[in-house]
Amino acid sequence: MIGSALVVGGGAAGAAAAILLARAGVAVDLVEATPDVGTAGSGITLQGNALRVFRELGVLDAILAHGYAFDEVGLRAPDGTVLAVIPDARTGGEDLPATVGMPRAVMATLLLEQAGAAGATVRTGTRVTHVDADGHATLDDGTSGTWDLVVAADGLHSGVRAELGIDTRPEPLGMGIWRVFTTRPESITRTDLAYGGAAYIAGYCPTGEDSIYAYLVEDAGGASGATGEGRDRSALTPEERLATMRELAGRYGGPWTEIRDRMTDADRVNYTWFTHHIVDGPWHRGRVVLVGDAAHSCPPTLAQGAAMALEDASVLVDELTAHDDTDTALTAYATRRRERAGAVVAGSVQLARWLLDHEPPPQAGGTADVPGLMGRTSALLAQRP
Repeated sequence: MIGSALVVGGGAAGAAAAILLARAGVAVDLVEATPDVGTAGSGITLQGNALRVFRELGVLDAILAHGYAFDEVGLRAPDGTVLAVIPDARTGGEDLPATVGMPRAVMATLLLEQAGAAGATVRTGTRVTHVDADGHATLDDGTSGTWDLVVAADGLHSGVRAELGIDTRPEPLGMGIWRVFTTRPESITRTDLAYGGAAYIAGYCPTGEDSIYAYLVEDAGGASGATGEGRDRSALTPEERLATMRELAGRYGGPWTEIRDRMTDADRVNYTWFTHHIVDGPWHRGRVVLVGDAAHSCPPTLAQGAAMALEDASVLVDELTAHDDTDTALTAYATRRRERAGAVVAGSVQLARWLLDHEPPPQAGGTADVPGLMGRTSALLAQRP
């Protein structure tokens, strides 16, 4: 087993890796560029396979206490009419909820606190400016060192990945997603999804007793015709983002009417593109290994981004403890993760492309077998990684 590790990034993958490595007796330094993770993001949907890893990390009780658990998903027409309520798959096992929604910042804070409690040295507001395959890294606070292992958990646009000369980059899918974090209408007790209407998907997820996050998926160019049409959505001012999302939300009925009325804080609205990637070839160079979004990413159509990151960390440390040779362990980790993560990336992208192409379901002569894809994915995720 290695003696020291530098974890770059304090999100789900990085914090989980830090916790498990520290528990295994490794001297762990974790650096996170964001000064305060307690202010980041909106909400997050966590399915059973993510909860299974949270139990391994020792934070499940805290996650359940701070989140909102539910076991079904609703389908609605754009006008708000409920079309179906479907039991959700318990991919983490029958003793765990199917899904938990929670504020992303709360999840991040709980994980970093647990990393510190496990013995990791955690530094926020700190960036890695250089790293090489021999495990030598320089930080922006002027310090440097050499570690037995560097875990690159620095996200979608990983600087460590680029430093290693891996030229994989996230590829846009042609969709963008609006998200808002706001107070919870009493009627919202599960995720409901509406497909079609002014957006491809209109959905929401309860994240606590008094909070939800809601989202609307449209063409990346803003084909909805809302305020700011034709402009780069990321270039809109906060007030323009709020106005744009309110206008788009106003085209949906049911709980969306109340959600729209509660959209009052421009700083609670954000917009990002759907992208995807998976590193082809080895996921490590020398002593440096990629985990989470640095290695693979998918659009949120299957809500599996954080779960895949958490599973990466669990499998990585499992392989490190099983092998004396680090290179063998890192190779085994990628081999074990590639097919499963790749299937989730491919399924997430397929769902998005069916929507983009307006592909009809099989009963209408098309290929968009959404229930079949969801069923196959749930069966896969129910298996331990």
